[in-house]
Amino acid sequence: MATSTTTNGAGATAANHGANGAPAAGRDHVVIFPFMAKGHTLPLVHFATALSVHHKSLSVTLLTTPANRAFAASRLPSSVRLVELPFPSLPPLPAGVESTDALPSMSLFPTFLRATALLREPFAQFLTSLPSPPLALVSDFFLGFTHRVATATGVRRVVFHGMSCFSMAICKALVTRPPAVASVDLGAPFHVHGMPEHVAITADEVPDVVVKFADMKDPVTRFFIDEVGFSDVLSWGVLVNSVAALDEDYVASLESFYLHPGSRAWVSGPLFLAAGDVSELEEEEDPEGCLAWLDENEKAGQPGPVVYVSFGTQTHFSDAQLDEIAHGLVQSGHPFLWVVRSDTWSPQADVAPHGKIVRRWVPQRSVLAHKAVGGFVSHCGWNSVMESLAAGKPILAWPMIAEQRLNARHVADIVGAGIKVKVLEKPRGTAAVDVVVGRAEVEEKVRKLMDADSDAGRKIRARATWAQQAAMSAVGEGGASRVALEKLVDRDESGNPNC
Repeated sequence: MATSTTTNGAGATAANHGANGAPAAGRDHVVIFPFMAKGHTLPLVHFATALSVHHKSLSVTLLTTPANRAFAASRLPSSVRLVELPFPSLPPLPAGVESTDALPSMSLFPTFLRATALLREPFAQFLTSLPSPPLALVSDFFLGFTHRVATATGVRRVVFHGMSCFSMAICKALVTRPPAVASVDLGAPFHVHGMPEHVAITADEVPDVVVKFADMKDPVTRFFIDEVGFSDVLSWGVLVNSVAALDEDYVASLESFYLHPGSRAWVSGPLFLAAGDVSELEEEEDPEGCLAWLDENEKAGQPGPVVYVSFGTQTHFSDAQLDEIAHGLVQSGHPFLWVVRSDTWSPQADVAPHGKIVRRWVPQRSVLAHKAVGGFVSHCGWNSVMESLAAGKPILAWPMIAEQRLNARHVADIVGAGIKVKVLEKPRGTAAVDVVVGRAEVEEKVRKLMDADSDAGRKIRARATWAQQAAMSAVGEGGASRVALEKLVDRDESGNPNC
């Protein structure tokens, strides 16, 4: 998509899809600032698109950095204005590394976080360069400085996490009132303060970042304390990429942590559906021919539906674990489409008859929507959960990092639209990717996921279909997500935004 570039008075570069390069102004303008990670950026790209599509009189600006501009520009309509802020230099972070998926090692993640905090000055220059304060700023919780800058310039900030109400409320509750999880059996369930009585989790489902929050020497913990602080809970509200039907029991719990009078959770997802057909821009890329392969698989009448396997962009398995997955998939007897992030691993098992391994970009939403696909083996990142349920496909949950174990519990045990891989109990602080799951477990759970004729298979498919219908209804005219999106940008009689 062709773009033009201009430079505004603050020195930021504006990449304008349309002909008008002037900065938008005033109470008809929303500024959106994603964190530089694909899983955090995509939902806000979809949110920007949804605002632009459904509110024609609203000017929408999305802030990015030079190395991230092409990714955002190719996924946005011409009605959304892009403005580049220069990404700070902070050794030993390599020059040009401006997104977490480009990090050569996750050991650089704390340095990357500190670099993003240095965006405060160019962001402040951009905001003050506008003719008048915008209606609202929607920014990622990692970018805590945006709240302080917005408050100083009279702009109301809505925070974005990229998580469900369920997982977000649990994480906040565990940080503010941590239970003594270190001394209990990892598999023993306990109730989380402030959550409904039916919610119980286990100690091994508590995200490591929450466990480490008591460690003042941990660099990520220090970043949260020093740079994020209270900026999240002092926001005017929180944008949630979820569906009320899945998350309504946990909205009140989440909202209870926000301190500003009238703060609320705006449950407006799935944001890629809220964006409508325009959000399909990114789905045009299929360099590996996945959709054509699925078409051929369907026509050839291969043995059973295809199982789609993907673990996101942030997880890197050992070769030993990849070997076990390959053997388990082959032994399951089901055709499979598997996204592998390693460029060096080669399968020891013969996957050729019914399997396809790809290593580049996959149009995941189109793959999940394909009739040939019957289930999804997923790391349970929330974006992938939303995409799978919106396609009506059940999930075999294989959580790895962050809040993914909580998402797995939500999907499998509460929504009922999936099952979980059994990962052996691990020492606290050991990543799930360090524990090898054997081929027998992979084979057994894939068979269970794909068996549409068993009682369990019928149940998870029925719940996945229910979730799909709920998602479609939510973003339709008069649906809960559409109404939330409309109210988010409404103004009261005094001219102030309700967000």
